Amino acid sequence: MDRFAVVKVSGAVFDLPKVGGEMVRRVADQLRAASDEGWRVAAVAGGGSVARLYIGAARELGASEAALDQLGILITRANAELLIAALGGVAYPSVPQTLEELLAASASNRSIIVMGGLQPGQSTNAVAALAAESLGAALLVNATDVDGVYTDDPRKNPSARRLEAVGVEELTQLLSGSEHKAGTYELLDHVSLRILERSRIPTVVTSYEGVLAAIRGEKVGTRIIY
Repeated sequence: MDRFAVVKVSGAVFDLPKVGGEMVRRVADQLRAASDEGWRVAAVAGGGSVARLYIGAARELGASEAALDQLGILITRANAELLIAALGGVAYPSVPQTLEELLAASASNRSIIVMGGLQPGQSTNAVAALAAESLGAALLVNATDVDGVYTDDPRKNPSARRLEAVGVEELTQLLSGSEHKAGTYELLDHVSLRILERSRIPTVVTSYEGVLAAIRGEKVGTRIIY
């Protein structure tokens, strides 16, 4: 039976004006290495600053929240195409746009599948959790621009402490102030946490530099416990 890891790739990886394609290449190298070690991988690309830029402009122009969500989804799918380009022949050549298409892609001989968002009102974190649930994944890695879950935003609070493990309820409290408008989803949102909790999917939150280490079971980031 195939052993799947689902990797949610932070939109920060696709911040091309700031980092170019180098971060995309480095993530692709880790996914390819995991494939070489016998894993199949489903990666979910976030939207990042490019999506926020488009969403902000469209919001100023009067677009509805549903339309803004759809715009963000299109950007995540463009980001997914970038990752597919970096992966080359090991990747499934098209971006699944539904869970049914994801499952169909998983029946192919390609070891890595890359997708973006699915539907308005749903973050790519929730998509990653649903993908992990649908594939019966052995692991979900949430690769962010920080190296785990902290007691506060470490970019704003130097006293914030990284947690080695965190329960769903504690994490829910830490995220209680997060927004749910298009373009504002960060880390894990409440919908993704409920999916993870019901399926008890082993989950690690780490940096995008720690993806391969997390898949290998090394002690990195923050484990979510149930």
